[in-house]
Amino acid sequence: MSSAAPLTRVALMLAGLTLPVMSSYASAAGDVSALLKRGEYLARAGDCAACHRAPEDDGPAYAGGYVIESPLGDIVASNITPSNQYGIGDYSEEDFARVLTEGERPDGSQLYPAMPYTAYRGLKDEDIHALYAYFQQGVAPVDEPIAETNLSFPFNLRAGMIFWNLLFLDDPYTPQASHDAKLDRGHYLVDTLGHCGSCHTPRNALMAQDSSRYLAGADVEGWHAPNITSAASGIGRWSEENLASYLKTGHVPGLAQAGGGMADAVDHSLRYLTDEDLASMAAYLKQVPAIETGPALAVNEPREKTSMPDPAEIEPVLGNDPQVQTRADTLDGRRLYQAACASCHQRDGHGTQDHFYPSLVHNTATRGGQANNLVMAILKGVDRQTEAYHVAMPAYEDQLTDAQVAAISNHVLQKFGNAELSVDAQQVAAWRQGGSTPWWVSAMPWLLAAGAMILLGGLGGAFYRWRRHAARH
Repeated sequence: MSSAAPLTRVALMLAGLTLPVMSSYASAAGDVSALLKRGEYLARAGDCAACHRAPEDDGPAYAGGYVIESPLGDIVASNITPSNQYGIGDYSEEDFARVLTEGERPDGSQLYPAMPYTAYRGLKDEDIHALYAYFQQGVAPVDEPIAETNLSFPFNLRAGMIFWNLLFLDDPYTPQASHDAKLDRGHYLVDTLGHCGSCHTPRNALMAQDSSRYLAGADVEGWHAPNITSAASGIGRWSEENLASYLKTGHVPGLAQAGGGMADAVDHSLRYLTDEDLASMAAYLKQVPAIETGPALAVNEPREKTSMPDPAEIEPVLGNDPQVQTRADTLDGRRLYQAACASCHQRDGHGTQDHFYPSLVHNTATRGGQANNLVMAILKGVDRQTEAYHVAMPAYEDQLTDAQVAAISNHVLQKFGNAELSVDAQQVAAWRQGGSTPWWVSAMPWLLAAGAMILLGGLGGAFYRWRRHAARH
């Protein structure tokens, strides 16, 4: 027998031992990769990037620093990268879960519900695990400090959120027996991961969601998040295909275009979801109980006057100063529209034939029951990225006065939209500043002063009675 034979047998034996080990390593690596990929998808579905972004457009992912406007003041989104010093690198999975579902940091401090832990409370354990793995292993750490949230007294006392949570932190999401797998998935995506109710459900005086008005529409940072129940004044006339397409692109020709927070949701979250998940969300929304909030939306029905304006009206405008919108004394809505808007939306308001520049005649922003979104689109513009193209409408907040924005809005409403609506400069000013705040927030300085006076008066009275008692004895 050759002396090489024993060596060959040993080599084969070693190979037989090594291959299963290598196979197990490959399997483990594949499992980790799949877990991280799932966590990344869930982070997209949860729209984490829309808030926890850097202030600059090209900043590192999840670095925080983005300012969220709230009725209580500006809230700065935190760094959720695995930085040990500035992020969540030293969080255990239990810490991570508590933050997501209870709004409590490892040090015991409370989060404000600008972080939608009230919705994330319903996250499944396996999804929390995948998210934790992704944020710890799949995201690059950013070791840079950011500004801290610094609300005025008494809103800076985070301990007050303990009492708010006792009142309003609901039970977590649970599947409904009446839902099939598709509806249940849509319910989970809409209510929990997508936290749609954070914007689309009105809030009560203490800024908790009003469950009796579930998804019936609400004002958010000046914009109006519309009614998305199955009502005729909501999405009752939309098909499931319309809804799924809108969620993916933020645009349904002749119907609606996303701006503001919804454009952010499309940009950072919804366009990354699978068609199956988008279809599930659409199916769930179509069966949400109807809550009527006004007349039926019928933007596809022709308006009485949608023809090209009379040439006699247009001609003087064409000969006007092309920089008419920069003159603060110009309050002619027709002239301002022709100077600032007509080159894209056309003189007759019908937009372009390919719908890239949308119609103002067939549009929920102009034909709906509120003028907020029309005004805010003029002020803030629209910036929305889809898989196929980038939508960019310029913002005019630095070029037009409140009165000029009101003039353009009223011209559009009268000529192309809901002629029963009108806007004044005071409304524009309020929306420009983020909309109205609860009365008790605005009155807080006076309430605190009154409280201090009552307290001092009570102490003074007690001291006076003590002095009189002491003098008698």
